[in-house]
Amino acid sequence: MNGSSTKERFLILVINPGSTSTKLSLFANDEETVSKTIPHSTDELKPYKKISEQTDFRLKLIENFLSENRVNLKSIDAFIGRGGLLKPIESGVYAVNDAMLDDLGSAKYGEHASNLGGILAYTLASRSDSPAFIADPVVVDEMEEVARLSGIPEIERKSIFHALNQKSSAREVARSLGKKYEECNFIVAHLGGGISIGAHRKGRVVDVNNALDGEGPYSPERSGGVPVGQLLEMAMKDGFTYEEMKRKITGDGGITSYCGTNDLQELHARIERGDGKAGLVFEAMAYQISKEIAMHGATLKGDVDRIILTGGMAHDEKLTELIKERTGFIAKVEIVPGEREMVSLALSALAALKKELPVKSY
Repeated sequence: MNGSSTKERFLILVINPGSTSTKLSLFANDEETVSKTIPHSTDELKPYKKISEQTDFRLKLIENFLSENRVNLKSIDAFIGRGGLLKPIESGVYAVNDAMLDDLGSAKYGEHASNLGGILAYTLASRSDSPAFIADPVVVDEMEEVARLSGIPEIERKSIFHALNQKSSAREVARSLGKKYEECNFIVAHLGGGISIGAHRKGRVVDVNNALDGEGPYSPERSGGVPVGQLLEMAMKDGFTYEEMKRKITGDGGITSYCGTNDLQELHARIERGDGKAGLVFEAMAYQISKEIAMHGATLKGDVDRIILTGGMAHDEKLTELIKERTGFIAKVEIVPGEREMVSLALSALAALKKELPVKSY
């Protein structure tokens, strides 16, 4: 392993594979020195039936990125990939090992482009003398047992959320308060294509909606929680397939289903032109987000240090103002906009290299 806790400057490669792009960044400690987002067309990815089959294709792109920037693979102190769909695990930094590679490669817990993060990091690390990590994947599970019960014994509530950004934003706000994250109680709302809202109690996310499967507020493209009986009736009476219903919940739900677009800028333009429906749909999303935040006031028994709004939609001042109006009575609202995935991963790797965070085993 290159470096130790006494080394002052670490070079870290961050790898974030998505369904339509590969994001790459090089960090010198906490400073991003170069980055690149490589888009992937449908035609490019069409030959690969499984996500894992894209490994060599994306690996070549990373090699080209390093070559373009004249970076020797062996000069990199750590490789960290975005964590994929794994078994439920605690928050933290994890070394990529054989068990993790098996689960990611076989898509045992689900098929998603982020599964490639650990695989690519490990492949590159194996050619150098440095470690491969993932950190705070979407399957981070710190939920209390009381939060797992759904009302149907065969269905247990799952913890699948934007753990990486929620944790990073919470730590940043804790630092601004002069406290450790583990000393604070926060309600954190990640506002993006999917919306997840978590109750953070003393460093653990004790309850959170499953943003992937349709819990919580509706978003630009996800339905959020809908009346169960009516959903069941629609599926059965109208003969929708599982895949069609899944698409209605994730992809074609929320604002997309009402307005035919997931673009908030387009929605605002329609509102400016006097489109009352667009205005109502936008306000209702803010209303639903606010209700979910307020619910976690009960989760935390009213002991809330801050409400934190983060994610891409936290840049939208109209949205954040509507949420503030309805939730500001619970606690002061802090806005930490953006997804921050790359810097969050880099900081996790840096903390592991400096031995400020333990490296966990999967």
